[in-house]
Amino acid sequence: MDTAFVLLVGVLLPCWGEFLPFKKRFMKVNGAECSHHSECSSDCCLIDLDRAGAFCAPKARIAMLCLFQTKGAINIICPCQSGLSCISKDPVCSRRCHLI
Repeated sequence: MDTAFVLLVGVLLPCWGEFLPFKKRFMKVNGAECSHHSECSSDCCLIDLDRAGAFCAPKARIAMLCLFQTKGAINIICPCQSGLSCISKDPVCSRRCHLI
């Protein structure tokens, strides 16, 4: 029984990456072209008006402009990194990332 288990592990271990979810194996890095935010490792596909396309971008850091993640495929401004909230502390100012 133990021998069978060792043989099975020996066969499956080199192929372990094959069992990872599709999304995790093929995520695009920042700067790569994208068509939907779910394609990016940062989860932000940002529109590029200069090149008429979109690219993966990092999420907004503290005090940076932000918008909430929309249901759409492409963002105009990226949402905040985890642990930050996209709020406006002043009704006149635009939303920025702040600590919760």
